[in-house]
Amino acid sequence: MASQMLSQTQQSTAASALPGTWKLAAGRAITLEPREAGVVKVAHGQVWATYDGPHSGPSNDLGDHIVGVGQQLRLRPGQRMVIEAWNGDAPAYFSWDPLPVVAPAPRLARLVQPLADLRLALAFGAGAAGRLVAGLAGLAWDLVAGRGRDALADCAFNAQAKACRAHGAMS
Repeated sequence: MASQMLSQTQQSTAASALPGTWKLAAGRAITLEPREAGVVKVAHGQVWATYDGPHSGPSNDLGDHIVGVGQQLRLRPGQRMVIEAWNGDAPAYFSWDPLPVVAPAPRLARLVQPLADLRLALAFGAGAAGRLVAGLAGLAWDLVAGRGRDALADCAFNAQAKACRAHGAMS
């Protein structure tokens, strides 16, 4: 008996409110006139939705729609829709969700990142080329001045000595 009462209590609580939705009581109507495009989704029950004109399509289409659970209707900005619970004895629950606005990327905006990457690559390349030219000029100067062979030998010896000292082989 206690379990039966508990399950009845849980059912009545779950049906009395649906998070994230608006309750539309039986016999009540609401007018929606959004400033932005969006979607009306029915979460519980059925609603009768009427769009304001002008209407397109067959001559018997007056903009009336019966929308059930899981179905949705789109509204454009400024478009008017009146909705009411279809079942006169039970409420309906619906949600209103604005549609995301996607701004088209201008054609020039697609070039900004590649140009920035190219500029950075050219700057690094120019720096490396400058250091290479300076190193070659220094080596050429040493060779012309007669210190070339000694300088190359000293360079190789110093590199080996540094490596040996780093590993503790020389003091």
